[in-house]
Parts: sequence; C-alpha cells; structure tokens
Amino acid sequence: MPDFRVMYNRQRKWIFYLLSIYVLGWGFTSYQTIFLGLILGTCFSYLNLWILVRKTESFDKKVTEGKKPKSLGSLSRMAVAGIAALIALRYPEHFNMISLVIGLMTSYIVIMIDYFYHALHVHK
Repeated sequence: MPDFRVMYNRQRKWIFYLLSIYVLGWGFTSYQTIFLGLILGTCFSYLNLWILVRKTESFDKKVTEGKKPKSLGSLSRMAVAGIAALIALRYPEHFNMISLVIGLMTSYIVIMIDYFYHALHVHK
C-alpha cells in the first residue's frame, strides 16, 4: 500500500499553491466573490482531504491488524461540504456558489492529477 502521508504532503502543497493564486486573484481583480467562493471551497476541500487521509490510515491500520475497519468518513466529508454551502448561502454577497462548488472539488481534482502524473511519469 502506498504511503498516504507522502501523497498527502504532495497534494497539500498543490492545494496551497492554488489557494495562493486564488488569494492573488481576490486581491488584484474585480472578481472578489468568485475568488472568495474558490478560497472557501478549497479550504473546506482541504479539510475533506485531511479527513480522508486520516480515515484511510486508520482503515489501513485496522486491516493489517485483522480487525474490522470502520467507514472512510463519507458522512463527515458531506457534512463539511454542507457547512461550506450554508456559509455561502448565508453570505451570497461575499461568496459565489458555483465557484464554491468548484473549490470543493479541488482536492479530488488534485488527487486525480497527482495520480496520473506519478503513474505516467515517475514509474517509467
């Protein structure tokens, strides 16, 4: 099984790079609501990635010990996304809902890009 912490650290770095680009976009363009939605969604997406990695490590540990593992925390990740949506709905003058949804998908997009990059380029 691959080391989840190594993958997580790589993916965390890319998410922070994207967040810095979003902050620059918020500060230097007139699209503040779009970039705030991306920032909020990506922050909550990062939280979901952290939860996923933590639950996956716990799952892996339980399987190697021969115990029955618990779930991978789908309900908690959905609840985090729901909280982000509630914040955006409460303050629509600050957050764009479409960019929030795109931001919430950021960690999954980063995971896929990271996987394909390392599957195609690193393991040749």
